[in-house]
Amino acid sequence: MTHTQKHSLRGRIAVGASAVAVAATIWGVTTLVATGDGRTPRHENPSGPTGTDDRAGGSKPSTGPSTGTGTGPGAQPAGVPDSIAHASEAGGNAVNITIDDGPDPRWTPQVLATLAKYEVKATFCMIGPQAKAHPDLVKKVVAAGHRLCDHSMDHDTSMDKKPVAYQEAQILDAKKLIEEAAGAGVKVEYYRAPGGAFTPDSRRIAAAHGMRPLGWNVDTKDFGKPGVAAIVDAVKREIGNGPTVLFHDGGGNRQQTVEALDQVLAWLREQGRPTGFPVRTAS
Repeated sequence: MTHTQKHSLRGRIAVGASAVAVAATIWGVTTLVATGDGRTPRHENPSGPTGTDDRAGGSKPSTGPSTGTGTGPGAQPAGVPDSIAHASEAGGNAVNITIDDGPDPRWTPQVLATLAKYEVKATFCMIGPQAKAHPDLVKKVVAAGHRLCDHSMDHDTSMDKKPVAYQEAQILDAKKLIEEAAGAGVKVEYYRAPGGAFTPDSRRIAAAHGMRPLGWNVDTKDFGKPGVAAIVDAVKREIGNGPTVLFHDGGGNRQQTVEALDQVLAWLREQGRPTGFPVRTAS
């Protein structure tokens, strides 16, 4: 091979290597774009341990607890996970009764009387302005041995689509109003997103301020007033899904809820099923 031929061959090899390098670079960039994490905070309806989204008819696994121990919005005190709680502190066969959207001057006293009749303790998920308007009821709930839950300022079921600053204000402003109404240093121990509109950010914010995100397993659909029998049947039919049952003492006429709650608590007693509070710490 002549000197000229060798020089030409080396040139062709160099050009080929450059083409391969360019192709590899393009492939790498394409792969990076295709596999990049462009996720946005998602709606996490807490109707089951896997974060089942019953509004969308799908299933979305809920993320696990964070491990932060700081005090900022993205951190949490040790022992308060940001995962959505469903289990009962009482364990085993226990059932958690949760009451949303109050307090209400007409219906909350009737719910309290029904709970007292069966010596049952419940978790009351309160709307901030409602608590501010009825501090006497908040104090009665606490005095009866029940626990408090933050249910936001405005019950905005589209919170999961709003900016993080908005979510934080909805959560922390409500917590402040509920605790001020309760007095005596009482703390709100849970946070339940309106309509299950949790996001990873809202869960972290709640946990960072000592509130365990709280889901449900049994939706009685009592808010729609389907009839006492339908509410009771929903509990009996769905209690196998898990221990946390959703009722309402606010948002309208709750006469059906009061009557159904009485029947449900009587049935639970017949079944030998105790009641308890939702878990707050990691299992």
